[in-house]
Amino acid sequence: MSVLEKIAYYQNRRDEVPNKELARELAETKNLAGIDEIAKNLWHKNKSVSSDCLKVLYEIGYINPDLISEYVDKFLKLLKSKINRMVWGAMIALDTIAESKSAEIWANINDVINAVENGTLITVVLGIKTLAIVASTDKKYNECIFPFLIEHLKKSIPRDLLLHAESILPAVNSENKEEVLGVLDSRKSELKPSQIARFRKLLRKLEAKKP
Repeated sequence: MSVLEKIAYYQNRRDEVPNKELARELAETKNLAGIDEIAKNLWHKNKSVSSDCLKVLYEIGYINPDLISEYVDKFLKLLKSKINRMVWGAMIALDTIAESKSAEIWANINDVINAVENGTLITVVLGIKTLAIVASTDKKYNECIFPFLIEHLKKSIPRDLLLHAESILPAVNSENKEEVLGVLDSRKSELKPSQIARFRKLLRKLEAKKP
């Protein structure tokens, strides 16, 4: 049985268990040829197959990002897909490799930002995390990306405010943390009582950012 035949579609399964199990197997054995076989089918004519393959790859990314980092260009290309499932799946994959492949992602930063601005909730959440990680790796990247992150924070709905604030933490440093603190302080009144403990914990993390 080929590696591809182990994905959920070829197992006649509608759940994700076969894909997760395959990802674990490939990651634990570091089966590079098998991983490459999966990556080569990201544009399979059957969309269920391509979707399963993407699922396998980002599940591998959760376990060992280095095993999928060479496919960064494929993930970036998928951000332009017309299929939402492929866009947010690609963003999950990018999130797992953002630190090691920050230069490659930076070279396509407008595509990432466009995906965040027009994507579904999962794309937005993982896109913000990806951007923040990239911003944390280089001062030049940070100077460009941080303004977008802070504007996103200002516009976040109250329910998602703390989630996005936590996501941008990697991009926050001693030079820009006051901006984040200012936004959070100005929007504190919008939070529900159940969010206050999380809010205070976030403030402690921000205030701990040192020069």
